[in-house]
Amino acid sequence: MPSKGVKSFRTRQDKQKMIEKLKKKTHFSKLEIEKLLEMQRKLSTRGNKIDRSKFRDLLHNTFAITEDFIMDRVFKAFDKDNDSHLNEEEWILGMSVFLRGTIDELCKYCFDVYDMNSDGFISREEMFHLLKQSLIVPGNEQDDPDDGVKDLVEVALKKLDQDHDTRVSFEDFKTSIHDDNLLLECFGRCLPNLPHVSWRWVTHVVCY
Repeated sequence: MPSKGVKSFRTRQDKQKMIEKLKKKTHFSKLEIEKLLEMQRKLSTRGNKIDRSKFRDLLHNTFAITEDFIMDRVFKAFDKDNDSHLNEEEWILGMSVFLRGTIDELCKYCFDVYDMNSDGFISREEMFHLLKQSLIVPGNEQDDPDDGVKDLVEVALKKLDQDHDTRVSFEDFKTSIHDDNLLLECFGRCLPNLPHVSWRWVTHVVCY
């Protein structure tokens, strides 16, 4: 029967193997991955996994992403196995894109956030829902408030719909973003502001 010391060694060894594996898949150093794993343990509620509620608190309090619907979509983009919890790999890989992603990685991430039914397209209906949730459109009492959102949908289609089929595929979206990076979060903010992309926030949360 292995001793407690041997068991601890194997645990440490397994952890280091996991860190090395994640380092190859992410934009993080080993130290940064260790910090994020420590942060995950502090946020975990069950089986070393982060639930939706804890993740939403992090988005709201740390990254100032406050729109309920968008927070749920961000969680969905992280939660690759759809089990309503983030395991260690989902957490690290998700944060790698969220904080350090290349333009292509960010295109895929934002598209997944906006593709509400995961069918590979952002439809007019999805654009309408996203823009209505994210924006306050001014108007007077005689106006239908939805008219302003519909106008914004048409503007978005004009910018993004490269093949003119009245919906936005991932290729449409990616091509448009490469032409104009400012379109990346066109349907709602789902990435951290630049001041947040710093390891000060990791240190703060880990030490909390």
